[in-house]
Amino acid sequence: MQDTGDVSGFQPVRGKRVARGAGAAAPYKAKQDDSTMEGCEEMMEGNDEIAFETVAVEKDEEIEIEASKDQKEGEEEGEEEVSFPAVMIEDHLKARGFTKDYKLRMRRIAVPSHRYTPLKKHWLEILQPLVEHMKLQVRMNTKRRSVEIRTSPETKDISALQKAADFVRAFMLGFEVQDAIALLRLDDLFVESFEVKDVKRLQGDHLSRCIGRISGKDGKTKYAIENSTRTRIVVADSRIHILGSFQNIRFARNAVCSLILGSPPGKVYNHLRAISKRMSERM
Repeated sequence: MQDTGDVSGFQPVRGKRVARGAGAAAPYKAKQDDSTMEGCEEMMEGNDEIAFETVAVEKDEEIEIEASKDQKEGEEEGEEEVSFPAVMIEDHLKARGFTKDYKLRMRRIAVPSHRYTPLKKHWLEILQPLVEHMKLQVRMNTKRRSVEIRTSPETKDISALQKAADFVRAFMLGFEVQDAIALLRLDDLFVESFEVKDVKRLQGDHLSRCIGRISGKDGKTKYAIENSTRTRIVVADSRIHILGSFQNIRFARNAVCSLILGSPPGKVYNHLRAISKRMSERM
């Protein structure tokens, strides 16, 4: 056997072998018994090798965790907690003069790009009936490109908000302000929309000729349908919007559909003349 000692004369310290499957060596833990300590010292004097005893450290870790918890609790007790009272919506509304049963309701109507300029031109005409007569709050949201309408404490009519939304939406569809304002005054007016393709599949020049038949020369056919059925019609490309009562909308829709399907205008005029005579007799 060759000497494995170091150049300095010290022999390397060999620890106690650990059987396979056993855990790694844990830190040394001193025993409190004096008799056992003396026995260990005598054994160490006779042997050059030092043996370490494996002990569990779970208790030490629990002590450190408990100490850290106590430290945190001590720090929390030293600091003052900052708390803010919760803001109640009812109190906020009451401070502004709203009643207890008041609920804020709002409608948002999008503004198409081609109706942005007409909206600027007729803004005061739209704003006046909504604010003065319907007692609503109206504003233009430039970021969202939409008109926002909401109720106020002075609003008495429950259906005022819905009527105002229908009025603004009808203007966005292309109706004149004087025609769309009838939605605010009367309860039995509606707006119905449909496309030419819903009645008959047409494309290209056939679709253009169909739209021309509905409008007529200088709009004569469209005006004849409006006057005989007491409705208002907007032809926006291939989409058609009709404003009026339920029965009058049905008469106007039948006349427009007949033109789309290819009926001659003379035949449609005769049918409209009979409808107009029948309606005048009822009045």
